[in-house]
Amino acid sequence: MTIYIGRAASKLCRRFCAETTTEMNLLAENWKNIFGGLILQYVHGVAARGVHYIHRPGPTLQDAGFFLLPELGAQRHYISETVFTFIFLSFILWTFHPFVCKNKRIYTVLIWCRVLAFLCASQFLRIITFFSTQLPGPNYHCREGSKLATLPRPKSILEVFVIKIQGVVYGCGDLIFSSHMIFTLVFIITYHKYGTTRCVKQCAWLIAMVQSLLIIASRKHYTVDVVVAWYTVNLVVFFVEKNLPELPDRTASSLPVSSRDKESRHREETRKLLNGNSGDVTDKRQRQQINGKIPEDSNGDTVHGTIMNAL
Repeated sequence: MTIYIGRAASKLCRRFCAETTTEMNLLAENWKNIFGGLILQYVHGVAARGVHYIHRPGPTLQDAGFFLLPELGAQRHYISETVFTFIFLSFILWTFHPFVCKNKRIYTVLIWCRVLAFLCASQFLRIITFFSTQLPGPNYHCREGSKLATLPRPKSILEVFVIKIQGVVYGCGDLIFSSHMIFTLVFIITYHKYGTTRCVKQCAWLIAMVQSLLIIASRKHYTVDVVVAWYTVNLVVFFVEKNLPELPDRTASSLPVSSRDKESRHREETRKLLNGNSGDVTDKRQRQQINGKIPEDSNGDTVHGTIMNAL
């Protein structure tokens, strides 16, 4: 038993080290995309904090979802956040599963480049919409009489660019459309295309629908925020993905060829052609026969024959 566990641990360690080397090479090629995506995440957070300063509480707008779903309230608002946290962490773990699992189809760096592109495009549209029209927040901490409904005037311009955890949880004004649904739908759409387990895909879409209802029941968003998120995110993913290169299939190749490798291979092939050595086995055998040499077959036996020159 000890020997078996030791061998399994050794294989896991080698797999982890090999995958780390592969992903580091991909990160060196795509670090600008990852870094740019993270910067835009920060910009989205600053924009959501900025709209909180100009939010003005008022009467809750008439909403069909509020009539159909009872309010969870301050005591049970954590249910929606718990479901969202489960979706978020589950997707992150899935993207890093190639480091430990033998059966894998994706590269972690490349999948996150794609996800960040979807998120940034959707969040850019979201920033435009919630700055265009500020609706009174329906959540309990955004209503009239709450101290959190409006942020006090910043003492300095730098205070606006500092994102606090309290501001993320108790934000107001950034309504149309739902940021929670952006992350949820982008993650599920990505897994639906690149995941392998059909049952998990079906459960993921079911959880997305439950998450939509919980967001409305917790009064974090109006129903329109969730509805707009459903078709906007799907359209954004559809159009953005058309302009992105297809992800390489790991079953076909071990590692996508980088631009540096392509240049080095091109130089090597050019050098071989200039030197008259293309590396083609058939071409070598033909040149050997033309030069009057006797080639050998795969068994090591000599093949006797004569070459007739065509006049």
